[in-house]
Amino acid sequence: MNKHNNKYIWTFFLLTISALFMIVSVPGIAVSDHVPKIGVENSARTVPNADGFIQRWLILEPITASGDTQNSVQRTVKTDVFPNQLKMIPKHGEKVTVGGSELTWHAVDTDEYNVNLYYFASEIGKGADNALFWTVVVVNCPEEMTNVRLAIGSNSASVWWVNGEEVIGIYGDRQCTIDDGVSKRLTLKKGPNVIRGAIINRSGAADFCARILDSEGKPLKGYTVSLNETGK
Repeated sequence: MNKHNNKYIWTFFLLTISALFMIVSVPGIAVSDHVPKIGVENSARTVPNADGFIQRWLILEPITASGDTQNSVQRTVKTDVFPNQLKMIPKHGEKVTVGGSELTWHAVDTDEYNVNLYYFASEIGKGADNALFWTVVVVNCPEEMTNVRLAIGSNSASVWWVNGEEVIGIYGDRQCTIDDGVSKRLTLKKGPNVIRGAIINRSGAADFCARILDSEGKPLKGYTVSLNETGK
């Protein structure tokens, strides 16, 4: 092999390595995300991270679902497939029956700004394609907080509720982008407030992120995160 060929081989090698580093650095791409921790009892994620992202959630094992258009997603999330679907605050390990199969709620922690649902599903021996993931968290406020907004991103579509009120939905085959969907201005009451999300993934990478913004559009501070209404 002559020097001329060696030059092209090394150039190809360096370009390939550079491309891989670019992929790893892009937020929302599955290869950059850490595997979420499942079943952590004494979590340190009791407050949002420095950028305001909530890093602790209860997530139900995936339910088979298809379609990411607004009509299909709304039809899916409004179809009751287990009791108190839009009201229950589950516990880690609690089970519900969907289509004759038992599905389990899992406490999930992440070190990232987002929760990687592809890895979550893989860790529990499930698939993330054509799947609906229900997720719940409780936000505990020391006082009433007005003019705040829920800001979310997801891969693919998702619908979100705060204290039982639907506040935001994003649809279609999309990457998880920070603040891709932002709710109208809301009031969080003193005490526990329930955030609930339904994420539908068509295929491939699957993840979501959520944070609360204050009246100036900055990450809200001064609240804690828990998996139940007792604040623990």
